Amino acid sequence: MPDLPDPLLDLGDLPVPMRMQPGLRRCERVQLHRLQPGSVLHAEKLALIQSGWHPLTVAGFDAAPVITTVREAAGLSPEDPTPLALALEEDLAVLDGPTATLPWLSVCTPSHWAPEEKLGLDWGAAHAPVADNQALMAAQRQVVALCTNGLCWERSVYTLASSDRHDQHPQRASRKPWPAAQGVDLARQAWLRVERQSFFPVRGRPGQAVFSIRLQIERLDISAGLPERAAKLHEWLASMSEAVARYKGLAEVRPRVLDWLTERGR
Repeated sequence: MPDLPDPLLDLGDLPVPMRMQPGLRRCERVQLHRLQPGSVLHAEKLALIQSGWHPLTVAGFDAAPVITTVREAAGLSPEDPTPLALALEEDLAVLDGPTATLPWLSVCTPSHWAPEEKLGLDWGAAHAPVADNQALMAAQRQVVALCTNGLCWERSVYTLASSDRHDQHPQRASRKPWPAAQGVDLARQAWLRVERQSFFPVRGRPGQAVFSIRLQIERLDISAGLPERAAKLHEWLASMSEAVARYKGLAEVRPRVLDWLTERGR
């Protein structure tokens, strides 16, 4: 295999065995990241905004404290007119503790889900389509209470994708079929997709939290460029249930990816 760039994505939070569960951990503060003009993500977001995209808000919900909180957390100047969607890498939402609902969504790069279908739903309903969601559903009250208790929390969600497009809204980007390739040729056409999800309190709104999602994408042959990383990715993917693999669109391609990761991990 030719020399590859050093992998950038952290696999330290890769869940092994892979289970659909909250996986929250306490953090001192949430770090938000400036979106770099000229980047691929900036270009995708800019095109979406120019097409008429805008944040979604439940009638009567005042998003001003949320926007102020986020701008302060990111160190953005009050005079900066750049909308949050173009100022930050992160997509954003609000989780309201008392109602367990999502009254505000500023999501440009969803992973095969439609934000407009989640607006105003409670936490359980929003996660109902998730495969093997028993642990998530059983803990929904505790999870909502934890995420809106005024502290900062974070988790990481990993998957593989057949496209390097950030925005995978089902009406804007249908799932790209997996190629028939094998081995490294397949790994060069697969992308590790990682969401760093965080919760932090809305200033002046007890019981409300900002939900931030930072999406990072890396080609699989780069992410698995070192044997120990390939072995860890193999363990994660092999431990995924069949139901979750189907939900994530990986059922057909998983055996071929596992074969390559096995070879790469030696």
